[in-house]
Amino acid sequence: MARLSIELQRFFFKEERPLGKVSLTDILQLAGERTFGFLFVLLSFPSALPIPAPGYSVPFGILLFLLAVQLIVGRKTPWFPEKFKQQSLEVTQVQGVLKIGLPWLKRIEAISRPRLIRVCTSLPGRTVIGVAIALMSISMMIPIPGTNTAPAIGIFVTGFGLLDDDGAISLAGMVICVIAGAVSTSILLAIFLGGSSLIDWLKDWL
Repeated sequence: MARLSIELQRFFFKEERPLGKVSLTDILQLAGERTFGFLFVLLSFPSALPIPAPGYSVPFGILLFLLAVQLIVGRKTPWFPEKFKQQSLEVTQVQGVLKIGLPWLKRIEAISRPRLIRVCTSLPGRTVIGVAIALMSISMMIPIPGTNTAPAIGIFVTGFGLLDDDGAISLAGMVICVIAGAVSTSILLAIFLGGSSLIDWLKDWL
């Protein structure tokens, strides 16, 4: 299949769409056999951008969590309730996000290739990936500044590796997930423990 950036460019900028809307069903048809990796990348894309698009983190975080759980339990293709599949977005909204994000996507595509394939294809590898993405999707849904973008970047990079069977990129994404998880935890501790950061908490514990 063609590179993701080429598929998105064609689907959102070159095809005629009389209604000006796109649904999850349309996206699933576009994804084809690469469904899990494709959706992880696409749904985390808006929140992972250097200038995040507001309003995507919570609804897309829910969808990402559902996908991650299905990856953990070993499903080969994702399942969504019909209500979710019929939800639609204005194509112009998606185009605005893609205009910012496609150059970043192409940079990752330039270094992506199949390697360390078992990280992306074996049950243990996909389970670990699913757990990491599930935790990051929960962080994306927290309505607190600083808990959305870094986890979305972790999901984006991890999912991109899954999309191209590039275990090296997925491992790099999971490292980002660990760092993002630490940052989110630090922010939450600072809020709920009277301003103490994770670093301060670890110093006291040690």
